[in-house]
Amino acid sequence: MRRAFILIAAVLMLSACCGRNCPAEVAVIPQPQVVETGRTDVVLRAGEYDVVRSLDTTMRASSYALDIDNEGIRVSAGDAAGLFYAEQTLRQLVPADSAQVTLKRTHIEDWPEFGYRGMMLDVSRHFFSVEDVKTVLDIMALHKLNYLHWHLTDDQGWRIEINAYPQLTKVGSMRRRTIIGKDPNGEYDENTPFDETPYGGFYTQDQVREIVQYAAERHITVIPEIEFPGHAVAALASYPWLSCTGEQYRVRETWDIDDRVYCIGKESTFRFMENVLSEVIDLFPSPYIHIGGDECPDKMWQKCPSCAKRMKAEGLETYRQLQGYGVKRLEKFLSEHGRSLIGWDEILEAGVESSAIVMSWRGAQSGIKAARSGNHVIMSPTDYSYFDYYQFDSTVVQPLAWGGYIPLEKVYSFDPYAGLEPEQRKLVLGIQANLWSEYIPSLSQLEYMMLPRLAALSETAWSPSKKNINRFLTDCKRFERLYGSLGYNYAKSAENED
Repeated sequence: MRRAFILIAAVLMLSACCGRNCPAEVAVIPQPQVVETGRTDVVLRAGEYDVVRSLDTTMRASSYALDIDNEGIRVSAGDAAGLFYAEQTLRQLVPADSAQVTLKRTHIEDWPEFGYRGMMLDVSRHFFSVEDVKTVLDIMALHKLNYLHWHLTDDQGWRIEINAYPQLTKVGSMRRRTIIGKDPNGEYDENTPFDETPYGGFYTQDQVREIVQYAAERHITVIPEIEFPGHAVAALASYPWLSCTGEQYRVRETWDIDDRVYCIGKESTFRFMENVLSEVIDLFPSPYIHIGGDECPDKMWQKCPSCAKRMKAEGLETYRQLQGYGVKRLEKFLSEHGRSLIGWDEILEAGVESSAIVMSWRGAQSGIKAARSGNHVIMSPTDYSYFDYYQFDSTVVQPLAWGGYIPLEKVYSFDPYAGLEPEQRKLVLGIQANLWSEYIPSLSQLEYMMLPRLAALSETAWSPSKKNINRFLTDCKRFERLYGSLGYNYAKSAENED
């Protein structure tokens, strides 16, 4: 059952000290921009107080002001999103499981630093139900994130119903089996273990609409990702004519990069992608559509007469330029339909237009390069924001993960502006956490990998100028109590292992 999304829930107390503009006094994550506390005690009894809400159109978008005093609780906000974010703050300040709580008089003024505060959920490697996705959205809302990047297609599964191409879900949504344990990165033999169990799932268009609406109610925009031109085996298995060879493939059963990609030389490939994207556009009101663009080998293109013909016709000198040609065509199509293209940072190497938005994953340097080229950037570097990596230096007590080690403190230390000049900083739309699901088969494990690292990312996205690692770690221990009260599985700190 989906956890109830309630306004006031358990957990964090205000400290008893007083002062002006003293962030350490209010244990809220992400830390509000302005906090003022007074000497007067405010006593709130469960069920005996009201929250008075109002809109003030002179305030900035997504902002709110919150006052708690002996007259009650008052919230004013620039828009509905601001009112919603104020409610998330109240969930931390006012425990629902206490008969009475005493706070200091408090005034908060708050707004987000970045307009894009996101998380990517991969449902291609492992599928998550509609209710699971809703739980993820609830967790995101608690942390004041506002974009769900939904990775819907990959080599290992096609997860969205497309009416024009029913084989995508009939064939492409199911793989014959899944590798057990750690993927050997291409080194397979007769001893490589598989579970020999068919695995799959997909979302109907009605289910997609349900999730999009659920997200919108929490002021979260869902961005679909349809991978192109690589990570395409599930699509090629469904429709072999999309490949350079026309061979019949199986949906991939292992995790490493595959040479089998969309044929850029065939016009039928672009008719397919445009038809798919047309249905996707109808389902998602998001201003952005993500097309992937990462990890695309050109091995198949080098042997393809159709690709050679395309190169000659377009005056392309290298096979790598075929990717740029394909991405530019999709960007033009999306632009004609009022949408902006997002791609992983490889699209910059392929030569995209400055209107494309670059999502930097191969280190912050790729994002810096994109901003210096005039592209808008979403910072999502592997070494700070890949939550499929281990959280602790010892892997013995942790579930199997991709690799690497990204502790809470490192996530918190990320500076998305580092290396950028003031004018270039304006091109940074925001930051994003990424959850690739190769080794995340369940919601419980998904929650564990997210929490509490998502709290660290949320503060960097919301109020980076207010960051203080010592204050944050103290507040985070209290925040973990909220996770517990809501039934979420989370990685407990060493000081909080009970």
